[in-house]
Amino acid sequence: MKSEKNILIAFILNLTFSVVEFIGGIFTNSVAIISDSIHDMGDAASIGISYFLEKKSKKQPDKTYTYGYLRYSVIGSIITVLILLVGSITVVINAVKRILNPQEINYDGMIILAVIGVTVNFLAAYFTGHGKSLNQKAVNLHMLEDVLGWAVVLIGAIVMRFTDFRLIDPILSICVAVYIFVHAFSHLKEALDLFFVKTPHGIDIDEIKHHLKEIDGVLDVHHIHVWSMDSNSNYATMHVVTNGDPSAVKKAVKDEMHHHGIAHTTLEIESEDEQCYDLHCHTDTEGNQHHQHQHHH
Repeated sequence: MKSEKNILIAFILNLTFSVVEFIGGIFTNSVAIISDSIHDMGDAASIGISYFLEKKSKKQPDKTYTYGYLRYSVIGSIITVLILLVGSITVVINAVKRILNPQEINYDGMIILAVIGVTVNFLAAYFTGHGKSLNQKAVNLHMLEDVLGWAVVLIGAIVMRFTDFRLIDPILSICVAVYIFVHAFSHLKEALDLFFVKTPHGIDIDEIKHHLKEIDGVLDVHHIHVWSMDSNSNYATMHVVTNGDPSAVKKAVKDEMHHHGIAHTTLEIESEDEQCYDLHCHTDTEGNQHHQHQHHH
């Protein structure tokens, strides 16, 4: 609940402010402020989408989504990030036009707006700063970069006020845009990794295998699959070959997996003389690769 409420607060703050800011940008004739307001409106839109998707991601698993709705939160972060990437490119294009064709700017108005901007966005960043989900982290990244953007506008406005060096306005907006672009890109990669069912960050399959084989009664472990739904909830499935008491082994394996940050583990218990009929089932990895290799030819 808390995460949704925070995203909602950020949404209201952002939307209200971006309208004020757009009018202020026209009034002060600052490209840094106008491009920032367009970017803020994009933020507000994506936060709105995030709010809706974060809410949906909290739904309990059902017959349709047996793993639950956590991925909706990830989709939220992807949409947010894409809006940011497009936003930063737009900002750069506008700024370059300004460098080629400098214009008069109302510095005092710009300083006042920037002070308000830093304050409002700092509050929004504060409200979204404790998020765990990838979606909330994306929203928080927005807020932080808005604080940063405004701090930069404020410094620029003060410098221009005293030196009348107008190029600072577009140059600053390019710096902010590049910073945003780089950050958003790494967020996008993280979200896509989840969709490609990549082994979650910080989980080492070889290390897990090693630890599991040390458990009493565990002769071998194969078919280990580990994935994550939303970068917080990790799942695993595996085959465990054992000559011990199955329920004791099962408990020991699940405890070990918990220790590795995997909340939900599904096990298939096999006895030593049991033949595992799956193609990619081999106790040693070399044999496994060899087997797959032959299979492909």
